[in-house]
Amino acid sequence: MLSYFEHNEQRRAAELVERLRGGAAIALVSDAGTPVISDPGFRLVRAAIEAGITVTAVPGPSAVAAAISIAGLPSNRFTFEGFIPSKATARTKMLGALRREDRTMVFFEAARRLGATLHEMASAFGGERRAVVLRELTKTHEEVIRGTLGELARRFAESKALGEITIVVEGASEAAMESDSGPGEVTIAKLLEAGMKLKEASAVVARLTNRSRREIYQQALRAGHRGKEPAAD
Repeated sequence: MLSYFEHNEQRRAAELVERLRGGAAIALVSDAGTPVISDPGFRLVRAAIEAGITVTAVPGPSAVAAAISIAGLPSNRFTFEGFIPSKATARTKMLGALRREDRTMVFFEAARRLGATLHEMASAFGGERRAVVLRELTKTHEEVIRGTLGELARRFAESKALGEITIVVEGASEAAMESDSGPGEVTIAKLLEAGMKLKEASAVVARLTNRSRREIYQQALRAGHRGKEPAAD
């Protein structure tokens, strides 16, 4: 057995590909979850493919599939968002862009940031949004904690989490999206009335609401906003 992790991945991948070229058969395994899914492995898989070596998958557990299967939230449609950014600006932007996502969302997070992240999720999505925190999935000390984002944020503000964390959050309801879209569309309308082009107005609203400019632009088009066309010479 050889160790293979984030800090030796690039060097080890080259060594392993040489072994594969020499006729060795190599299996990449992880102690929990599935390799490559937010775990090391991508560099090795890509290097092997580029070397013309066949890569096959052996089905195994994934924290994403495991979390969705026991969360008790809608599972017919869901989106995997990976690890939440550690930098505050990027984290706020990401959560703001997902505020109107109507599919169930799955996130990975570091245990030390769990309380702060749940607090930010409650601010971005609303404290009444249902969510599940899953700790140490498929391991000896597996734990599943359900509640609203507000309840979970309060709980983990007072008690520190340990181990590997997966967070599942229900998608935005139709009523929540309707109430959220009103102010944004009014702002777009006012900016357009002032003579601003739709792309410019969308960029302004995106900065004010920490949402995606493209999302706001498409939403404005669906609402019938077109903006002011440039005057002809």
